[in-house]
Amino acid sequence: MERRTIGAGALAVGAVGLGCMPMNWAYSTSRQRGDESVRCVHRALDLGSGLLDTADMYGPFTNELLLGRVLRERRAEAFVSTKVGLLVGEQHIVANGRPGYVRRACDASLRRLQTDVIDLYQLHRPDPEVPIEETWGAMAELVRAGKVRSLGLCALGARGGRRSGAGLYDGTLRQLQRVQQVFPVAAVQAELSVWSPEALRTLLPWCEARGVGFLAAMPLGNGFLTGTLTPGEGFEPDDVRARHPRFTAEMMAANQPIVAGLRRVARRHGPEVTPAQVALAWVLSRGRHVIALPGTKRERWAAENAAAADLRLTPADLAEIARLPAAQGSWD
Repeated sequence: MERRTIGAGALAVGAVGLGCMPMNWAYSTSRQRGDESVRCVHRALDLGSGLLDTADMYGPFTNELLLGRVLRERRAEAFVSTKVGLLVGEQHIVANGRPGYVRRACDASLRRLQTDVIDLYQLHRPDPEVPIEETWGAMAELVRAGKVRSLGLCALGARGGRRSGAGLYDGTLRQLQRVQQVFPVAAVQAELSVWSPEALRTLLPWCEARGVGFLAAMPLGNGFLTGTLTPGEGFEPDDVRARHPRFTAEMMAANQPIVAGLRRVARRHGPEVTPAQVALAWVLSRGRHVIALPGTKRERWAAENAAAADLRLTPADLAEIARLPAAQGSWD
């Protein structure tokens, strides 16, 4: 698979990574099977999708434990990315950016992942009660201690409580400017897809200008851009899409022209090419510093996603995608 670099340290990873959240968190609990997910991780590594993106809150903790089962055998083939900063309670999620907590959380993640170093340690969400410089300083200490190789920041998007009239990522850009004064940012993770292109306006250019890697989260639009979801089929109550404005039956039907456009482009590249692969190829075409992180727990989809790294969209393809209607339904 094509290799791309993250940050000034030039850490090389495959252009398509593996988002591990669906294995233990946010999607249908009844379909989560540990052995199936372990096979999926092995398959992703076989295909060059070496960036494994997780977080201590996924489960909580169970996703890191699951990855640890693979990493104890194949650590040298993986680029391990995990996150800190969010605590999961019975009915709520709260931020914790206190330096002491960050240090303890890192040690716990290392134990669960069965590794002695984390390649990319990301701040999941800043703690409003703690200056971000203090949190980031504690994370930088972990780099100096040899427990972490590089640091990243997850960007707040449409649900991040932005101020009226502010740009979608204005708050994140201010945070990035502050933490850069403490320790270099190697990567920024934010949503980017055909139906959520907002990061292209300010966040992606910021990363490109500074040699910062961009990890494209939800590049398949929570599964919608695969063309495999049926409007009105419904989701299990614990599935994040059950509460997402774009996944009501009405909005899924209204947004079908986007999938239809991706399917037209796919057909031009051959009968085996899928809308999902076109959507991922579009994300990868946004810049050499962009790494796509589609999430899945199935070997079949991991293989399909990895193959998208070889798909090259033509100028005509990109122009057709640019003409697709904007997605309807928004957190705003």
